[in-house]
Amino acid sequence: MNIMLQTAQDTIREAAKKLGYDEEKIQAILEVEAEHIFEVEAGGKKYPAYRVQHSSKRGPYKGGIRFHPDVSLDEVRALATLMTLKTAAVGLPLGGGKGGVVVDVRSLNHGEIEELSRAYARHLAPHIGSQKDIPAPDVNTNSQIIDWMIEEFEAQIGQADPGAFTGKSISRGGSEGREAATGRGGAIVLGEFLKSKKNDKKPLTVALQGFGNVGYFFAQTLRHMYPNLKLVAISNSKNTWVKTDGVDIGDHVGHIPRPENLADLAAVKPLPSDAIFGVKADILVLAALENAVNSKTMNQIGADILVELANGPITREAEKFLLGRQKIILPDVVANAGGVIVSCLEWQQNTSGEKWSEEKVNSELNDILVKATKEMILYSERNHRSLKQAAFELALERLQ
Repeated sequence: MNIMLQTAQDTIREAAKKLGYDEEKIQAILEVEAEHIFEVEAGGKKYPAYRVQHSSKRGPYKGGIRFHPDVSLDEVRALATLMTLKTAAVGLPLGGGKGGVVVDVRSLNHGEIEELSRAYARHLAPHIGSQKDIPAPDVNTNSQIIDWMIEEFEAQIGQADPGAFTGKSISRGGSEGREAATGRGGAIVLGEFLKSKKNDKKPLTVALQGFGNVGYFFAQTLRHMYPNLKLVAISNSKNTWVKTDGVDIGDHVGHIPRPENLADLAAVKPLPSDAIFGVKADILVLAALENAVNSKTMNQIGADILVELANGPITREAEKFLLGRQKIILPDVVANAGGVIVSCLEWQQNTSGEKWSEEKVNSELNDILVKATKEMILYSERNHRSLKQAAFELALERLQ
């Protein structure tokens, strides 16, 4: 069993025991409802492929599809399980699913990526749809890939079903606000948490690990919505840049800049990538990879508040260590739920034949996340739980 699956199951088990669930009930929660294990072909080569459907108790399965050489059945199981908890934690009428193909997309040309995408949708056509299972993009997949998939899916079923996939291009029925949703949502959750602690007006500093799509839009949302939060450090997989008087990331329409190309960092000498953990900042935002904070890095953490914008960026061991040091962790099941929330809003637009403005989408996203964050904080305070335990217990109660 891989670390992510073990961590997910251990967290659920601990939350379930606190709620008084017996072993039989816990096993029923952990068990997946369906697994699809198959192969897809592209360019004359076959690649292992998966779709795990964990729970449909609250609605159709929901979850992304990733194309990556490290995809495994255990990883997909873990992510499907966590999606069930995430949708329940923020009150969405959806369940949890996840999919993946074991492939290095850099080894494929454009035509082969299309072939792979269509083959994946073709195989799963009997098992997905707007009322069954609604896939979305994830690692190394995007709106173009989803457009190919829904086109292939609709050809297989012989009718239109625009809500069968989310993360589509805008012209194909995708939602405004989707690209920025995960990063924006993380900033909303952080802002609401600080407000609950009467810290929302204080000047606080932020260090950001990861400057891809999620990290970039998180930083942009801070810039526009929370001027009292000052970004003082950014890292990517190679370097860390620290600028204590604040990093101005600027506005970049249509592309996400690399940190080294930001004008504001031109004179800053880069440090090693893992230097981000020890930066003296009030808040550390983890928007890179799972298990980033682990037994090797947990002692370096300089921040008092950590935001899990990636899936599972803190190992179980590191979480217990940090909580023991009175650190606060805003958990991924709420903090990075912006993406699945706007996916849900896209699905709702598609199934009702509506098209919402970006302002309406952002307003709905804000309302859902503010409510979920308030509920998590209140439960945590009333029951003396960490925020993650509070979020998981609330989710489990909603799954009964």
